Parts: sequence; C-alpha cells; structure tokens
Amino acid sequence: MQVRELDKNKKDLVAFINFAREIYQNDPHWVAPLKNDLLMSFLGKDSTRKILCGPHTFFMVWENNNPLGRILVGINQKKNSRSSRKTGYFGYLEIVNSSEVLKVLMDSAIAWLQKHEIKTIIGPLCPDDDVEGRGLLIEGFNSPPVLMNSYNPAYYQKLIEEYGFVKDTDFYAYYSNNIATLKTRVEKVSTFAMKKYHFKIDKINLDLLEREIKDIVEIINKIVDDGNEEENGFEYANPPTYEEFALEVKKFLPFIDKELIYIARSEEKPIGFVFAFPDYNQVLKRINGNLFPFGIFKYLWYKRKIRGMRGLAQFVIPEFRNKAVNAAIFKQILEAAERKKYEYIEGSLISENNLRSRRVMENAGLAPYKIYRVYKKNF
Repeated sequence: MQVRELDKNKKDLVAFINFAREIYQNDPHWVAPLKNDLLMSFLGKDSTRKILCGPHTFFMVWENNNPLGRILVGINQKKNSRSSRKTGYFGYLEIVNSSEVLKVLMDSAIAWLQKHEIKTIIGPLCPDDDVEGRGLLIEGFNSPPVLMNSYNPAYYQKLIEEYGFVKDTDFYAYYSNNIATLKTRVEKVSTFAMKKYHFKIDKINLDLLEREIKDIVEIINKIVDDGNEEENGFEYANPPTYEEFALEVKKFLPFIDKELIYIARSEEKPIGFVFAFPDYNQVLKRINGNLFPFGIFKYLWYKRKIRGMRGLAQFVIPEFRNKAVNAAIFKQILEAAERKKYEYIEGSLISENNLRSRRVMENAGLAPYKIYRVYKKNF
C-alpha cells in the first residue's frame, strides 16, 4: 500500500471525490453529493468558509493503483483559539473494509497534526460546520439520509473503534410521518404562549434579507454569550459573523423555501428562529451528483415531487426559553408542510447534551430514529 498527501489541484481532488462511488456503488441508500459543489468547497478561494478555517490536507491510500481509502484532516484555528485547546479534525472519510487501510490513513493524519502541535483528533466533521456531515452514522441504516446529513457503511464504526477512537458526543435525528398530529400537539400551547409572552412569528422576508440575516446573527450571538457551547450547539463549530452567515445564506438561496423559515420577535427585537429545508436529497439521488448538463432538468422536475423536509436549526435567546417559542414557530412550519402535502419531517442533528431541544422534539411527537457519533482520540 502507498499513502500520498494529495496536491490541492483539480485532478487530485476529483479523484478524492470520485472514490466514494467505489464504496457505495451497490448501496441503495447513498446519495451522491453534487460533485462540482464539493470541488468548489475544496478549491474555491472565497466561496466557502468551511475549508478556510485553518490548515488542512488530503490523504489517499492505493494498492496496485487501486484506491482503498481517503481522508481530509485539518485544524479549526478559530475554534481552537476560542476554546484554548489543541484539537484537529477529520472528515470525508471513505474506506474499504480494512483495519490496515484505516491505520495507514489515520497514522498519516495524526502525524500531520502532530507537526502542527495538535494533541487530539475529533471527527468525522465537515470543517467549521454545525449542520452538514456531522458524525458517523451508527444507528438507522435502513433509509437514506436527509439533506446534508452523513451516511456511511456500518463497518466504519468497528474500524474506527478498533483503531482506538472513543465516543465524544452522539447526535440524534428525530422523525415523524404524521404532520397533522404534530400540528395538533403544538397548536394550543403556541397560541397561548404568544399571547402570554407577547411575541410574534414572522416568515423570512427575502426582500429584506440583510435585515433578516442581521437579526439571526444577533440571536446566535446572544446564545453564544450565554455560555455552555455543548448545550447550545457550538461544541464543534464557530458562531458565524454576519459576513460568514450571509455567504452561507446566499449559497443556499436556491434551496430556501421561505414558507419553512421563521423568525420570532418581541417588541420588534429578534428572540428566536427555526430553519427547515425541503429534503432535496430526494432530488439529488435522481441526478447522481451531476447537475450539468442534463441533471438540471431532472432537478427542476423532481424538486416538485419532494415529500419531506429537514429541520436544520432552532435557536431561542435565554430570556425566552421555556416559553414555547419553538412550538409557535413549528406550528407555522407544520401548516406549510400540510399545504405542500409533505409526508415526513426530520429534526436534526441534536446533541445528546442538548436536553432543551430534545424535549421540544419529543413533546411535539417526534422520535429519534438515527444516531450519529463524533469520535475523539488523544495522542
């Protein structure tokens, strides 16, 4: 076997991206990512903040010119600075069922991190991202992932744990295929709460996008200032600046459905928000990672046939917690889901330590159905 640190050029990174097809060619649940999108996230100079959070590199393993595994390893310098820690991350792991191949990959990744005086590796994670590709799927292999959630063969868990990784945090995906019942459960409490605590729910206004982004970032900053990053959803990610968040929003504009994004306000001040997106994985599965030249036509056709959604984020400032703000927003989202004839909703990913958000899901009637694990290893 030969392991090589890739050059950050198009040829090497296309090989890195395409290797996933070797692993999943017979897996009915895998959803191929958009190849050009992923390539730009690796190569783009200012198109994404994810890969720009610190030094990073790519490794691949071959035997007789046959690729056997790949890994991205890097350092989130901003996060390390904020938390006074020396931690690196790994992500985009794909590998044949071989402990020897994993050892070669991980040994290379750890050696690279040690040169940067790093003491711990965590993952799998997407660089500086709190909603996409987080964790290794360890439970719930009987259905495809929804939008932006990871997927992997079941044997990955055994390989990683045999190498010496231990659990850092588990994250839950919650699910329900009964939209009407969910709406009934939140209707009464949300109406009562809005009157008692004097807040309103506004659908996102894309014509006033700068104002909306400013209010959302204000909410996030208030939550971060409250401390307890593990419970507030920033144990691995950095709270975004206005510029960073605006960049992300603009990137996702083609996927945004304004009927599924709401901001709560009290006396015109933002107090909470919930993001949900149509489950575009149902479309991406049809185009096999290629939007052009012909995938765009399948995209336009099948996006009208999406039958579910993913709740990506729910945040409420400390002063308005336990006042059913999330329930009031969910009521609006569920009403939109009924109009669109959606059949299911997933709420994810929620840390095992985030008891408030887990209670919101469970009280509304959703149940956990997939578990994703972030691992760590000291060295």
